[in-house]
Amino acid sequence: MINRLQKVWDSPFDLLRDVDRAIGNRVGIANDGLTARYPVDIHEDEDGLTVSAELPGFTKEQVDISIDNGVLAIGAQRKSTKQDEATTHLHERRFTRVCRQFTLPTSVDTTDVDAALADGVLTLRIRKKEEVKPRKIEVK
Repeated sequence: MINRLQKVWDSPFDLLRDVDRAIGNRVGIANDGLTARYPVDIHEDEDGLTVSAELPGFTKEQVDISIDNGVLAIGAQRKSTKQDEATTHLHERRFTRVCRQFTLPTSVDTTDVDAALADGVLTLRIRKKEEVKPRKIEVK
């Protein structure tokens, strides 16, 4: 007889997946189609902002970047790799969606943005507006 609180798993991988989900949900990460967080670095210099986001396993076609009302949104979505006609023994690479949003300072020019994805790292370069860049004043 099975206790009402005891769960029966079809395979040991089911148990590991449930533990992974439980831990992930505690730290704000989910692996089964829910939105997950990913590490981001934002650096500022006199010319603008550099945003670096870790997006391992995503292609540039799967990445979506937008700026609306001074809010930068970086998202990526990957469909499941499961093959219906094959017998699957372990399926951890499921549908994944990640998204982060950041409020940009008013000093940046949101129309002058470069984006590149290389080795799983998305790099955005957002330049500052010319009128807010430091400039040298000549004394006469």
